[in-house]
Amino acid sequence: MLDPTDQRILEELAKDGRMSMKKLGENVHLTGQAAANRVMRLEEEEVIEGYTVRLNYRKIGYSVHAFITIFTKSPDHRPLLSFIESQRPYVMNHFKISGEGCYLMEGRFPSNEDLDKFLNALNGYANYKLSIVIK
Repeated sequence: MLDPTDQRILEELAKDGRMSMKKLGENVHLTGQAAANRVMRLEEEEVIEGYTVRLNYRKIGYSVHAFITIFTKSPDHRPLLSFIESQRPYVMNHFKISGEGCYLMEGRFPSNEDLDKFLNALNGYANYKLSIVIK
């Protein structure tokens, strides 16, 4: 169970995972060493699973943002999942879901043409419903 200080630490790290332990400690009213010890414990308990970089996809050339609801054609999903895994430059996230569809995939593509090529290949494994992010 997380105490209020642990919760504040997580909030601060979610805003800036590169924050120094000294600054983190100041923000949550601890010493830098006490904050570092708590962060280490949260990592050991796998509350904090890792750190990541948030990219500006438009600036690196992936301006088309899409959500794709996937409807499998076969009860064997392994070929579809292998295809998705092979498309890692485009696939940001994919989730097995309940409700409408079998999987929900989030992708980024350099152009509509690249998205179209991806969808044509995907159609060999599954049907889909496409939603493009406007803003």
